[in-house]
Amino acid sequence: MNIYEDELAALDAEVGRESPFDPLDNIAPIGEDDAPKPNPENMLLLLHHPDKDQRIQGARAFCEIEDARAVPYLIGMLADPCPLVRVSTAYALGRNTSAMAVEPLIAQFHRDWNGYVRKGIIWALGNIQDMRAISTLVDALENDISAVRLWAASALGQTPNIGYDAMIRSMPPLIKGLRRDSIPAVRSNCAWSIGQICADLPSNVVYATAIDALIEAFAEDGELGVKEDARTAILSVGDSRGLQVIEEIEQDGYF
Repeated sequence: MNIYEDELAALDAEVGRESPFDPLDNIAPIGEDDAPKPNPENMLLLLHHPDKDQRIQGARAFCEIEDARAVPYLIGMLADPCPLVRVSTAYALGRNTSAMAVEPLIAQFHRDWNGYVRKGIIWALGNIQDMRAISTLVDALENDISAVRLWAASALGQTPNIGYDAMIRSMPPLIKGLRRDSIPAVRSNCAWSIGQICADLPSNVVYATAIDALIEAFAEDGELGVKEDARTAILSVGDSRGLQVIEEIEQDGYF
């Protein structure tokens, strides 16, 4: 995915940070962080501490460590009065994925006023990879602020791990986002997700429409980063029609 750092800084301003800490900036992929981990026994105690700063510390710890015992406490913390607790809790549930968290995450997404919390919830739902979350991810991509749309587009790219129905439901809003979203970074993430899904789709009308959208973005989008991501998606799928268009455009020197 192509992430535009200057645009993301603007998106951060749009959401409105209450703290310089955004867990998504600090979460390392599983198995790629060798730093010493917090003690889970101590951190579990903090999850129901009366002081909000202690609850925040506990939730942030579970953004780094996995322990199924934390999940019930984290689900309860989704409705915490403090938004900094809620945002850290959402990311902790994205690290400690559980099917039992899907409905509470969806419910909190629809009632939370804080954009950072909603962004974290979308990241968590994408990681959990559950069919029940598809409607919420689509809603976020179509209707939320740009910072949330950015991650909703990425989350929908994980639908091949859910199943065919999830892929089919995800494709129309991704195509719409690729063609119409005003933020290039969102369009780029839509292109990436379309490529991920097309790689697992049979050659049908949905697949053909998606390839058309990628070709259109490569040929016509005004942002170089979006064009590059559409090109990469076509190459990753290996669609013969898309490859031919890429070759023709590049031979004519239009890229």
